[in-house]
Amino acid sequence: MNFKEIIEKDREVRKKHEFEGTFLEYLQIVKDNPQIVKLAHKRMYDIIISKGFEVLKPEENPRIKKLYGNESIRKYNFFKDEFFGIDKVLMKLVNYFHSAAMRGEESRQVLYLVGPVGAGKSSLVDSIKKALETSEPIYSLKGCPMREEPLHLIPNHLKPDFEKMLGVEIEGDLCPVCKYRLKHDYKGEYEKFPVVTNDFSIRSRKGIGVVPPVDPNNQDTSVLTGSIDISKMDMYPEDDPRIFSLNGAFNVGNRGLVEFIEVFKNDVEYLHTIITATQEKSIPSPGKGSMIYFDGIILAHSNESEWNKFKSDHTNEAILDRIVKIEVPYCMELNEEVKIYKKILGKSQFNAHIAPHTIETAAMFAILSRLSPSNKVDPITKLRIYNGEDIVEKGSTKKIDFSELKEEAGMREGMTGISTRFIIKALDDALSNSEYNCINPLSVMESLIKSVKDLDIAEDDKKRYLTFLKDSIRKEYNKILEKEVTKAFIHSFKEQAESLFDNYLDHAEAYVNRNKIKDRSTGEELEPDEVFMRSIEEHIGISESSAKGFRTDVTSYMFYVIRNGGKIDYTSYEPLKEAIEKKLTTSVKELSRIITKSKVRDKEQDEKYNSMVEEMKANGYCDHCCDVILKYAANNLWKD
Repeated sequence: MNFKEIIEKDREVRKKHEFEGTFLEYLQIVKDNPQIVKLAHKRMYDIIISKGFEVLKPEENPRIKKLYGNESIRKYNFFKDEFFGIDKVLMKLVNYFHSAAMRGEESRQVLYLVGPVGAGKSSLVDSIKKALETSEPIYSLKGCPMREEPLHLIPNHLKPDFEKMLGVEIEGDLCPVCKYRLKHDYKGEYEKFPVVTNDFSIRSRKGIGVVPPVDPNNQDTSVLTGSIDISKMDMYPEDDPRIFSLNGAFNVGNRGLVEFIEVFKNDVEYLHTIITATQEKSIPSPGKGSMIYFDGIILAHSNESEWNKFKSDHTNEAILDRIVKIEVPYCMELNEEVKIYKKILGKSQFNAHIAPHTIETAAMFAILSRLSPSNKVDPITKLRIYNGEDIVEKGSTKKIDFSELKEEAGMREGMTGISTRFIIKALDDALSNSEYNCINPLSVMESLIKSVKDLDIAEDDKKRYLTFLKDSIRKEYNKILEKEVTKAFIHSFKEQAESLFDNYLDHAEAYVNRNKIKDRSTGEELEPDEVFMRSIEEHIGISESSAKGFRTDVTSYMFYVIRNGGKIDYTSYEPLKEAIEKKLTTSVKELSRIITKSKVRDKEQDEKYNSMVEEMKANGYCDHCCDVILKYAANNLWKD
C-alpha cells in the first residue's frame, strides 16, 4: 500500500463517522441507537470495559491467594501494558467510573489521585485522556462552544415524552449561546437546529480541558469558565450571550474531562467553582449570565504533602466532601517493578546492552526503599513475600501471611521511598560512564550508591539506603551470580533438574502414601529412597524431623496444580526448585571456583572456562560484561 492509498483510506473511514443534519434527523439516529446518548462517566467506563478484563480468583491462582487472601483481582486489558503492580488502585479507579456511570453520587464528585512523586498519577491521567481521543465521535449542536448534547433542545415539558419514545434519560439544559441562537436564528423551531459530530482532542482542546496550578496572587476564574469579549461590550448588553467567550477549562471539557494539575497549589476560593460543577453539575457564565449545565469528569491529582496541608484546614470541608480520593502508591512487587523499567526503556532510545539481572538489581533497591521495617522478617525476606514467593527457613516452608506484614506496616507503606525516575536516571548515568555501551548489576549498583550519596534526604534514610546497596542487595546478587556461574558448567542443567524433580516427586509421593516405587529400569518394587530425598532436602535446611511435612506439602501442592489444569515442572514449587538447583550447583561449585579463579589454566581447564563463557553469552551476556562479571566472581564469591 502506498502513501496516497493510506491517506485516502483514512479519509474515507473518517467520513463514515461524520454527520451533519437537523435535530429531527438526529432524533431518528437516537431512536435507532439509544446508546449514543451517554454522559461523560458512562462514556469513559465503556471505553475501559470494551477492552475486556480477566478475573484472577484466589482459589485458582496461588500467587493471588498469597498476596490478596480471598479477594479476587480484576486485571483490565485497558491498563495491562502500561501499569504494573497497582491492580487494586486500578480496580478502585474503574469502580469509581462504574458507579458514576450509573449516575450515583460519584458522578457528582471529583476523582482525586494522590501519591508520591513518580508513582504514576500523571501517567494514569494521560491514559484516560488518550482513551477519550479514541472514543467514537459525539453528536453535538453545531457552533455550540460547549459541544452540548442536542437533546437539550427539547423543552422541559416534552422531555418525559421524548424519554419514553427514545428509551433514554435526558439530563441538562441549553447553554446561553444556543438559547439565543434558537430564539433568534431558528425562531424557536428546534427541529431545524443543525447537529454535527465532534471528536476529542488534547492538543485542540476538544472535550479535554487542563488546569495547571496558577499563582494565588494572580488568579482569574476565566481560566475555568471563560470570559467576556471586551471588544463587543459596546455593541451588546452585559448579559447578552454574544459577548461570551466560553473557552475556559470547564467549557472545553464539557462531555469529556477536566484535569487539575497539582490541584491544591491553587487558592481555595479558586477551587469553589469545582463545588458547583460537581454537586450541581453547572458552572457560572462570565459576567452576569445564567448558570451553564456541565457534564464532565473532573480529575485532579497532587502529591501527598499538598493533600495533607489542604485537608488539615477545616474550612475546606465543603470541597473535601466532594472528593473521591484514590491513593496511588509505589509498586511493591519486584516482578512488576521490573516490567515498569522494561516498559520505559523500551519506549526510549536506550540501546545499550543490559546484562542479565541488571534491571532486577535496580528494582530490588527501589522496592526495599519503599518497604516499612518489620519485626517479623528481614527486608529481603519481606521483599520476596511481597513478590508472592515461597520462603524456606529453618527446615520448612515459612508460613508468613502477607496480610500480617501489611497490617504491621500500616497504611503509609508504599507512599515513600525511591521513585521510578530515580532508578531510570541511575541506569542512564551507569551507561554514560560505560566505555562499552553496556551496563551490568555492578555498574548500576555503583551508580545507585553515587546517586544516593547526592540525595538531599535525612541522614538516617541515606544510611539505610546505602546499607541496602552495599550489604543486602550485594549479598543477594552474589547468591544469584554464584548459581549462574556454576550452572553455566552444566549445559543440560534444565534436563538434569527436571530428572531430579521427577525422581524426587516419585519417591516423595510413594513415601507420603506409604507405597513402594517401581524401578524404571528393572521394574523391581523398592522402598522410597530416603537417602536420595535427604540429599535434596538438606540443601534448604530441611531437618529429618520436618522432612515428612515438607514431602506432604510438595505432593499436595503438585496435586492441587494438576487438579486445576496446570502443568508441573521443577520450578513449580519454589522451595523444591531452590533445593534442586543448589544440589546441582554444589556438584560443580568447586570445579567452577578453581577454574574461574585460576590465572593460569591447563588445556582442559581452559576448555571448560571457554565453554562456560560461551554458555553465559548464550544466556544474555556480551563479551565485556561477561569478562567483568567473571572477574568479580573470582575476587568476591570464593574467597579462600
